[in-house]
Amino acid sequence: MNLVVGFAPFILFAFLSRLSADLALWIAFAAAFVVTIRDFVESPSLRLLDVGSLVLFALLALWRGFLDPSLPLPMVRFIAEAGLFLLLGGSLLIRRPFSMDYARLDPREAAWPPPLFRKVNYLVSASWTAAFLAMAVADGAVALMPRLALYGSIAVSVIALALAVTFTLRYPALAAKRLNS
Repeated sequence: MNLVVGFAPFILFAFLSRLSADLALWIAFAAAFVVTIRDFVESPSLRLLDVGSLVLFALLALWRGFLDPSLPLPMVRFIAEAGLFLLLGGSLLIRRPFSMDYARLDPREAAWPPPLFRKVNYLVSASWTAAFLAMAVADGAVALMPRLALYGSIAVSVIALALAVTFTLRYPALAAKRLNS
C-alpha cells in the first residue's frame, strides 16, 4: 500500500488536471513534497519515485506557471507521464526496481526468499512502467494531433492506473499465498 501512496501526487494530478492544469501541478508538487518528507522522516532515505515526482512536478509547475502558461494540458500530461515512464523504466534497466524501496518496509514481504522478492518487485515495477508508457503514448498522440479527442487518452489513463493499482495490491498477496501453501 505504501507504493500506491508514492503515486498519490500523480493520481491527484491526473484527476485534478480536468479542473485546472496549474492547480493540478501545484497540488501534485505539494503532495510530492509531503510524501517525500513523510517517508524521509520514517526512514532517513530518499526513494526514487518520491524524489522523481517532487522534481518533476516542481519543474512542470514552475515552467507552466512562469515560463510558458499557454502549454496545453495534453502536453503537460505527456511530459509528466513520459518523465515518470523514464524514471520507472530506468529503475528496471539498472536492475533496481523502484518498488523494492517500498516493499522492504513491509516486514512480511521483506522476509520473503530473495528470488521471490525480486520477481514480485520486477513485475510490480514493470506494471507501473507499462501503465505510464500507455498513458504517455495516449496523451502524446493527443498533444501532437489536437484533432484527436481527449476522451480517449483519459480512458487510457483511467484503465492503466486501475490495472496498475489492482496488480500492485493483488499480485504480492497472491505470491505470498503461493509461498505459504
